[in-house]
Amino acid sequence: MARRLLRISIIMPCLNEEGTINACVAKARKALLQIGCSGEVVVCDNGSTDNSAWLAKKAGALVVLEPKKGYGSAYLTGIRASKGDWLVIGDSDNTYNFLEAPKFIGPLTRGNDLVIGSRFKGRMSKGSMPTLNRFLGTPVLNLFLRLFYGIKLTDSQSGMRALTKKAFRKMKLKTLGMEFASEMLVRAAQENLRITEVPISYRRRVTPTKLSRFRDAWRHLRFMLLFAPTYLFLVPGSILMTVGLFFLLILAPGPFWILGRVLDYHSMIFVSMLTLLGYQIFMLGVYAKAYCWIEGLDKQSLLIITTLHYFRLEKGILLGLAISLVGFLIGLVTFIGWAQNGFGPLWAIRPAILAMTFFVLGIQIIFSAFFLSVLGIERKD
Repeated sequence: MARRLLRISIIMPCLNEEGTINACVAKARKALLQIGCSGEVVVCDNGSTDNSAWLAKKAGALVVLEPKKGYGSAYLTGIRASKGDWLVIGDSDNTYNFLEAPKFIGPLTRGNDLVIGSRFKGRMSKGSMPTLNRFLGTPVLNLFLRLFYGIKLTDSQSGMRALTKKAFRKMKLKTLGMEFASEMLVRAAQENLRITEVPISYRRRVTPTKLSRFRDAWRHLRFMLLFAPTYLFLVPGSILMTVGLFFLLILAPGPFWILGRVLDYHSMIFVSMLTLLGYQIFMLGVYAKAYCWIEGLDKQSLLIITTLHYFRLEKGILLGLAISLVGFLIGLVTFIGWAQNGFGPLWAIRPAILAMTFFVLGIQIIFSAFFLSVLGIERKD
């Protein structure tokens, strides 16, 4: 489709922005003229109690209403009401300059699906971004996105972006709060969409902010962790379980000396706990991965594909029964020895710990297999 025929929608959420909404809409309409193609300005009013909605409509914007409060909620309603094939989004507090909207169109014409406006590559006016956000908050969130999802950006929290309507449909965005910005990046990475950045300017906000610095930062971080079960569950769970099993087997025959200190049955109780805890955390990661895979949020999960083929319900039950049987037999031998001594003091502490660990681990594996089946992995096959 030729560029001049492609309809563009510039979308902005609005909550009590009567002091700035008129300027934002005017700049957006002027940017559409500069781009040279048909377009529209959509303002999603998120329950304003001032004249924001009326002023936006008077300035020439299409105004849609979304009573449910939330940054993501307003954007989802605004985007769904838009008619453009290409979407430019930004806040209506006049911190972003909509006259820079044409910068985003070039990368879209070159095949990018999502374009982020980088304030760090552009020019920020003095006092526009709090020091804590600039030197700690945003860089930390950038780091997590790079580590968890391989997204390399200088300004992951920028509120001015552009994307194709096709990309929006692929991402299936759902969050309603400030974490919407992070969800867009995470889902874009999961769908293998092309992401790039362009430098933009950023002005100081003249009206009181509606953001809560620490609460909103936590919501972003929480979302990234919940969508990264590998790092939240699988990695720590596998480490705990491996370390626990290793020392459990080493301590089974007797005390073990390390760095001049002796590890005895007290340590064996501790590593037994690590083994069981590690397995539980690891399986929580598997459940999370399975859920994401079933919902189409993780289409290429090697872990779930492997689980699907090798850890079906029957195999899980057999594996769990085998491990439980080992624990039961060790416990039975221990009990017989204890009975032969007239049920006096139980000195076979190591076998008792080993028996308990294997028996409980086996039972956990059996019920894990049932729960994975409940999640519908086999039906997904």
